Amino acid sequence: MFHYTLRRLFFAIPTLLVISFIIFALLDLAPNDPTGDLPLTIPPEVRQQIRESLGLDQPFFIRYLKWLQQFFVNEPLNIIERMTGWQIGNSAERLRVRSWATRSPVVDLIVERMPQTLWVVGMSYLLAVIISIPIGVISAYKQYSIFDQLGTFISMIGFSVPTFFTGVVLIVVFSSWLQWFPSIYDTNHRVTDWSSFVVQIKQMTLPVLVLTLYNTSQISRFVRASMLDNLNQDYVRTARAKGVKENVILLVHVLRNSLIPVVTVIALGVPTIFSGAIITEQIFRVNGLGQLLIIAVQGADIPLVQTLTFIFAVLIVLFNLIADVLYGILDPRIRYD
Repeated sequence: MFHYTLRRLFFAIPTLLVISFIIFALLDLAPNDPTGDLPLTIPPEVRQQIRESLGLDQPFFIRYLKWLQQFFVNEPLNIIERMTGWQIGNSAERLRVRSWATRSPVVDLIVERMPQTLWVVGMSYLLAVIISIPIGVISAYKQYSIFDQLGTFISMIGFSVPTFFTGVVLIVVFSSWLQWFPSIYDTNHRVTDWSSFVVQIKQMTLPVLVLTLYNTSQISRFVRASMLDNLNQDYVRTARAKGVKENVILLVHVLRNSLIPVVTVIALGVPTIFSGAIITEQIFRVNGLGQLLIIAVQGADIPLVQTLTFIFAVLIVLFNLIADVLYGILDPRIRYD
């Protein structure tokens, strides 16, 4: 398993380089002009100076290599300096990927928005995994029961109805009519005591409910289908014939084998936590990474869009590897060496 992990990490390097080149090329070739929103009274020579200050006068491959250096070398060095307090070279001369709109380092903008996204999207995904696995197990074990039919009905609604409609309905019912929860997420709110923690929970409730319903509906269906496949296998009948307790058969043998395909769904869904729920964040005004990506796209902030998109790609490659490693842990018959 260790050697397999090393091989996958080694092959991930050229994969990420190819992905980074494609992302950089597609966004760089897109029609955009960082001076397009400036007043028309600005002379053309001033506009050209602005483009040169952003490095747009340089060849494509030079700009791509500089972007790689800034992202893979300069930013990790800055992070190490912050975490350890060490001084590695001259930080002031170290070039960083900067936003065209704000001229702030892109990584600083991402780190600033990350807590809001993890609070809302991360919590909803964690709750969805915790809730969906028991629902899927019980639905499969008690197939065609009232619980199974009710769970199937709710799951179909949760997966079919778009999140923007669910969010608006919850705002109308729980915010406008009942006035139990706020309809807008206050990004500037800080948790300092118990009362502020209660306020944070209240403003998280509606967006978390919307995303939890959607994710639970999807994952519970996979768990149910996988459990039904394994409940009819020969090893289950053999275990029952030997007198093994039903709880042991269900939770130790069947559930463990059923989680193998479910791990793929869960692992590939984790990067969406960091990419943010774009629609839900827009509805509840959550100032997270999803909204940051929308602002970057609307403002043609190419460096910010490039960096965010590439980070999402890195997370997908990483959690693909984690899913493959978990296969070997869940099923001892799987060997990679």
